[in-house]
Amino acid sequence: MTLTFICFLLLIVGNISCLESEELQNDQHKSNESFAEFLDVNNARYELSDAGNQTSNHSSDTKAHTCSYLDVLNYLNFTKNKEMYTLTRPVKDHKQKTNLYLVMVVYAILDVRVADQTFIVYVWIEMVWKNEFISWEEEDFCGISKVIVPTDTLWQPDITIEEMVEKDKAPPSPFLQISHEGYTFYRNDKVVISTCKMQVYKFPFDIQSCNITFKSVLYTDEELQFHITEDNALLTAWSKEVMDSQYEWEFLNQSAHKKTVHYFGDDQTVIIYTIKMRRKSMLYVSNFLLPILFFLCLDFASLMMSNSGGEKIGFKITVLLAVTVMQLLLNEILPFTSRRIPLIVVYCIGTFALMLLSLLEAILMKYLAEKDSASQDRKNKNGSGLKEEREIEKGGPIHDEMGDQISSIYKEDSSSSQLTEIFLAVEKVSDELGKMKKFFLLSSKKEEVEPGYWTNVTNKFNTIFSIFYITSVIVFLCTLFSVWTSDSD
Repeated sequence: MTLTFICFLLLIVGNISCLESEELQNDQHKSNESFAEFLDVNNARYELSDAGNQTSNHSSDTKAHTCSYLDVLNYLNFTKNKEMYTLTRPVKDHKQKTNLYLVMVVYAILDVRVADQTFIVYVWIEMVWKNEFISWEEEDFCGISKVIVPTDTLWQPDITIEEMVEKDKAPPSPFLQISHEGYTFYRNDKVVISTCKMQVYKFPFDIQSCNITFKSVLYTDEELQFHITEDNALLTAWSKEVMDSQYEWEFLNQSAHKKTVHYFGDDQTVIIYTIKMRRKSMLYVSNFLLPILFFLCLDFASLMMSNSGGEKIGFKITVLLAVTVMQLLLNEILPFTSRRIPLIVVYCIGTFALMLLSLLEAILMKYLAEKDSASQDRKNKNGSGLKEEREIEKGGPIHDEMGDQISSIYKEDSSSSQLTEIFLAVEKVSDELGKMKKFFLLSSKKEEVEPGYWTNVTNKFNTIFSIFYITSVIVFLCTLFSVWTSDSD
């Protein structure tokens, strides 16, 4: 009896277990169907999100899975394992080099100060390197392929600009971007105040080339390897496309190359960007070169002035002082460290020398003319009195002869009053003729005075000097401007 009861209990428990097992299997099947339905809905949401966040056609009771950037950061353990991302180079093997890609684009040429050899430019800089500790699958985070994080959360290369003489006052970019493949992108804009060795030999028709050199402060070639864009035409096109201001310069091209240097016992690679530009010279031509040329033309015109007076010398001195003032203005523009004398200085000095030579010639001609005039005055004082008396005495017999004739007539008929009147009238006319003869003799004598010896020498020398002066100026200016506008340095 007891055995029968135990068997009955076992049978009941077995049936209950079977029922529970069937219910558990049914529940698990339902759960699997619900999870599969959830995945299908989630995949549908993800596909719609990639297609442009279009409206879902599924029923409103279907729940979609959402992802945030914080999920990616938590997956990467940014908050818990911060030291791994900030303290050292992001490589798993210390022998592995970090490849750094660097690109610079010129946005604006702000200033080029020739006097203190300073180049001020506004540039955009982009650096890309790989962090081997960063990677995630896009599918696991709703297609998130990139995340923007603060710059202090990741390691950055210690890149500096070698020619920079003043620290950039603008704050650096506070963020950088990481991709799901581990690449880190950092973009920053800088106002670079750098030194530049100016070549002012052909100022203001000069072409300047200024370098901006990027290098690491501590990392050597065994740790950091630079990569650049070798297509210089592409770099130039990028800069010309975005360039906003060029100041008084015309941007020509931009080039980049790498060079290995040996600093402090270590080999380091530096990236040198060369910016080539041409000065816009029209303002200097109109405000400086042409006025000096006009002063030279005025000096040409002074060659036609008389050498006897002092007006010619005073005029030449005034023009010479004007050129001196222009030279003082030029002194404030050009640097003091130029190895060769700039052509614009040669232009000013050459013009000044030619005008000074013309002034000395005018002084010499005036001296010779005054010397000849003084000698002529002495001759006139000594011999003019005797010659005048002789010429006048030649006219004396005529007057006496007429007087004798009139006296004889008067004696023959002294009783006639008419003859008396005629005699008085003729005598008066005779006196007037004598005075007129004396006047014409003196006038003809002055007109017949021939120029002196030094006057002839002055006229010949002045003609020869004028031809020489004009020829010298033309040859000087043609030679200077041919060198000025040539392409060779």
